[in-house]
Amino acid sequence: MKTQEPPDSNRPAQACQVDIPEQPDSAVQETSFAADAYDASSDLQVLDHEPIPDEEWHAQNGQSSALESQSNHQHGTYGYGSFPHTLRTGHDGHHKSTARALAPDLLRGLLMVLMALDHNSMVLQSWDHGTAAPQDETGAPQGENDSIPVHKWNHPIAHHIRVLAHLCAPGFTFLLGMGIVYFGRSRTSLGWSTTRMAWHFFTRAVVLTLVMIVMSLGITLGDTWFLNIVLFALAVDYLLSGLIWLVTAKTEKMLAFIILKVLPEKKEDDATEPLLANRRGVEDIAPDRAIIRAADISWHIHNVVLSTLAVVTIWWNIWLSPTNGHCGVEPVQKLPDTILARIWFYRVFDTDWRIISVFPPLAWISFAILGLVAGRIILARSWSTKAIAVGNLLAGIVFTIVFVGTRFLNAGNLSEGCLHMPEHERPDAPDNQYLASWRSFIYLIKYPPDVAFWAFTMAGNLFLFAFFSVIPPRLATIIFEPLLVFGTSALFFFVGHLTLQFALVKPVRHWFGHVLAHPDPWNPDQPAVGVDNLWIFFGFWLLVLAILYPLCKWYGAFKRRRGSDSIFRFF
Repeated sequence: MKTQEPPDSNRPAQACQVDIPEQPDSAVQETSFAADAYDASSDLQVLDHEPIPDEEWHAQNGQSSALESQSNHQHGTYGYGSFPHTLRTGHDGHHKSTARALAPDLLRGLLMVLMALDHNSMVLQSWDHGTAAPQDETGAPQGENDSIPVHKWNHPIAHHIRVLAHLCAPGFTFLLGMGIVYFGRSRTSLGWSTTRMAWHFFTRAVVLTLVMIVMSLGITLGDTWFLNIVLFALAVDYLLSGLIWLVTAKTEKMLAFIILKVLPEKKEDDATEPLLANRRGVEDIAPDRAIIRAADISWHIHNVVLSTLAVVTIWWNIWLSPTNGHCGVEPVQKLPDTILARIWFYRVFDTDWRIISVFPPLAWISFAILGLVAGRIILARSWSTKAIAVGNLLAGIVFTIVFVGTRFLNAGNLSEGCLHMPEHERPDAPDNQYLASWRSFIYLIKYPPDVAFWAFTMAGNLFLFAFFSVIPPRLATIIFEPLLVFGTSALFFFVGHLTLQFALVKPVRHWFGHVLAHPDPWNPDQPAVGVDNLWIFFGFWLLVLAILYPLCKWYGAFKRRRGSDSIFRFF
């Protein structure tokens, strides 16, 4: 910790800062969690995104006030994420962040590692890809799908890995939404217009889709040109969430001005220096505290609206289910039976069009909207590390309660009446299928995600977020440095790990593979030829990570030298 200097009468006292060592890969990407440039001359815009907390409240709690925040901004420090960051001046005259908000990047890095482990089983064909084994020897249908009966649990190791991997896609999408808020705040400070940011969101979505198409052709050797195993969903959700953030930023300011006009004055609303930008004329000047209250009310209203939208966009997976999530029910078509309509909400397997899509974008948008809410709350003020950790912990507990409710109330599940394991066939089996065993209790439907999946995975990610939030930054950059390297080069890692896995798997399967009992996931009519030796399985996974580590580190250094709107930052 820095030693506190004696108060200087010429400037406001600043909050205690934390010296954080510069990370080996401090390149900022578009979904990163620190501003890569902050204009020291920009004015404080109170109603631009989040409210500035009450000055007196901050004085009582030892944090910077609104006016002090402006002074800190001009003196080269600012609060961002779970702890303050110290700025350094770059060659372009802007202040550069010497550290990132570590917890989100650590979480994303861990999720990348778990994703690679999950895909390991897919390329090695070690076992069926899911918590439940196929219904029959043909390999179809599989578990984790809407209203599909399952009769057998998968191999224990396969089951445990798959449950952990369930955190990945929700976590990526959630952090994507958070990253949009950080990105928007950073680019606003650089003077980017709304149009420029909207164009960036659109361009990034197009680039991600093109990357997906190139990978699809390579992985399937030209058999499938549209293989959406997550990138297309992330592309669309990034674009939609970015547009939602832009609209929210505009309407929040508009609503605050409307509230300001009708807000009753209080005695403590003494007229002082106005904080609203672009105010003209003495008659338009409003008391500072009234402005803060109006901004605060508008901010809370928009958070409630976004949270409601997140709930609606996960529940519509239940509403749009042809069977409403019940096995043995005659399906009712809810959307037009065309690829153009189905691809947004349902899984699509079409050999004529050569399209395979298992991540419908609008079925996953809820996670990104939750990320917007989380990002707005984190950036509302300079929260302490303890506050960030406790907030994530409490949010995780809330989602845990929701998940338990889906099991006991039989609501929000796309697997009602679908479990037919041996424990469900016993005479003393409980009426509630989810209470027959612990595996039954955590059996989740991922395609599309139901409310139980949503609550379970959000709870897991938030608990991990809380854990990473309390790790001292200096310790995190030493012990968890590989996670930071992977987490700050996410798309590069995604492309790289699949490329390496599919490139290296042929010799590995040739030397160590043999015919297995389950069907080939790519050719269900044929038995799989894979590797089920656990030493080879985990060794292959570690080998891929070891190769990727220096590559991601190199790419981070390369990316750091690119401009703020460089296409290479997309990776």
